[in-house]
Amino acid sequence: MHTVVVGTSGTTAQDVIAVARGNARVELSADAVAALAAAREIVDALAAKPEPVYGVSTGFGALASRHISPELRAQLQRNIVRSHAAGMGPRVEREVVRALMFLRLKTVASGHTGVRPEVAQTMADVLNAGITPVVHEYGSLGCSGDLAPLSHCALALMGEGDAEGPDGTVRPAGELLAAHGIAPVELREKEGLALLNGTDGMLGMLIMALADLRTLYTSADITAALSLEALLGTDKVLAPELHAIRPHPGQGASADNMLRVLAGSGLTGHHQDDAPRVQDAYSVRCAPQVNGAGRDTLAYAATVADRELAAAVDNPVVLPDGRVESNGNFHGAPVAYVLDFLAIAAADLGSITERRTDRLLDKNRSHGLPPFLADDAGVDSGLMIAQYTQAALVSEMKRLAVPASADSIPSSAMQEDHVSMGWSAARKLRTAVGNLARIVAVELYAATRAVELRGRQGLTPAPATRAVIEALRAAGVEGPGPDRFLSPDLAAADAFVRAGGLVSAVEPVTGPLA
Repeated sequence: MHTVVVGTSGTTAQDVIAVARGNARVELSADAVAALAAAREIVDALAAKPEPVYGVSTGFGALASRHISPELRAQLQRNIVRSHAAGMGPRVEREVVRALMFLRLKTVASGHTGVRPEVAQTMADVLNAGITPVVHEYGSLGCSGDLAPLSHCALALMGEGDAEGPDGTVRPAGELLAAHGIAPVELREKEGLALLNGTDGMLGMLIMALADLRTLYTSADITAALSLEALLGTDKVLAPELHAIRPHPGQGASADNMLRVLAGSGLTGHHQDDAPRVQDAYSVRCAPQVNGAGRDTLAYAATVADRELAAAVDNPVVLPDGRVESNGNFHGAPVAYVLDFLAIAAADLGSITERRTDRLLDKNRSHGLPPFLADDAGVDSGLMIAQYTQAALVSEMKRLAVPASADSIPSSAMQEDHVSMGWSAARKLRTAVGNLARIVAVELYAATRAVELRGRQGLTPAPATRAVIEALRAAGVEGPGPDRFLSPDLAAADAFVRAGGLVSAVEPVTGPLA
C-alpha cells in the first residue's frame, strides 16, 4: 500500500488524493514528531502562567474574555468539541472527510498548533484504520475554519459520536476505536481548538475538484472537436498562429488539443458544400477561447491550493520564538473565491457544450444530419430528450455559479462578523463538477452518433475520433439505431467520461494532450 509521510512543511495535492480516494497509509515523520513535542512544551509553559492566553487558558470566540482555571481546562477542550459538533443534514462523502482529516493532520504536524504528538498519531491511526467520522452537510461558515465538520472528526478521536468503519457500517466511534486497538484521546490545553480551526474541508474539496476538472476540460476539448467534425466545420480556426496573437495559455492548449484530435479528418472544411457558410457558430468556433479561459482559471485555483497546502492554519499559532499569537489565517476567503470562480467557469463550459449538442440535433443547423439524429424521424424521437436532460443540468449549473463567498452572514455574537462561506462554495462546486461530467457525456453521445451517421454519407472521421467511438462502444454505449431506453446509455457515457475514458482513448493516437 502507498504510504504518505507527513512532515512539517505541508503536503501535496497528490498526497491528499492518495489518502482521500486511494486509502494511502499515513505516517508522521521524525521531524514532525519533534516539532510537535517542541511546540507542546511552549503551550505547557504558558498554561502554567497566571496570565490568560487565548485558546490555552481562556474561552473561545465571543467568550474569550473569561480566564479558565487549570482544573477546568480539560473539560473546556472536551466541551468545545462536543458543542461545536452541531452539524445537520445529509452525510458528507467519505473522500471529503478523509481529505479533511488528513489536511488537519498536516497542519497539526507543522509544529505551529501546540498539539501533543500522541494526538497527531491517533489522527493517523484513525485514517489508517479506515474509520471515517460522520460529518454533516451543514455547519461551516468557512471562518474560524470548517468548525462543525472538523468538530465531528475531533469528536470521533475522543471516542464519541458516530463513524463509519472500513466495512461501510456506521457505529459508535468508541466501538470502532476499540475494535482497532486505538485509545480515545483526552484533550489538554489548546488541543480541542487546534483540531477545529482550519480550512481543511473546503481545501480538500478544492483539490479533488481540480483533479476532476482537469480531466473534464481535456474531455470537453475532445467532444468539441467531435462536434466540429460532425457539423462539417473548419479546423482552420484552430491554427496555432491565430492563438499566438492572443496568448492566453489555456486557449492555446485547448486549440492544440482539438487540432490534434481532428488530424486526418475527412469531415472538416466543408463550408462551401451544399450549405455554404463563411464561419462556424460561436459554440464551435470559440470553443478554445471558452475552454481555455476555464483552464486558466484552474491554473490560478491550483496556485491558491498549493499555497494553502503549504500553510499552517490555526488560531492561535505557536511561533518558533515561543510566542503564541492570535491571527486571522483561518479565514477561508482565498479558497472560497477560487471555488466560486471554478463554479462559474464550469457553468460556462457546460453552457457552450449544450449549445453544440442542440445544433447537432437541429436539422436546420446541422448541415445534413437527420432531425434529433433519429433513425426514422417522427417514428423515432432520437436524442430529443437527451438534450432536455442536458439543458436541465446546464440550468442548474447556472444557479450553482452564484457565488457563495459574496454572502457573508455574521455569527458568534458579532465576534465573527464577516465569514467566507467557503464550505458552501465547495459543496456546490462538487455538484457542479458532477453535472459537468453528465453534460460532456451527452455531447459525446450525440457527437459520436452524428459522426457515424456522416459515415453513411461517405465521410471518414479522424483516426482519433474512430478510437473514441470504438472505446465508447466497447464500454457498452450503443450507436445509431431505432429508439431505445436511453438512460442506461447516458449513464454508461457518463461513467466513461468520469473515468477519463475519452482521454485514454485518444492519446494513443494523438500523443499526450494538455
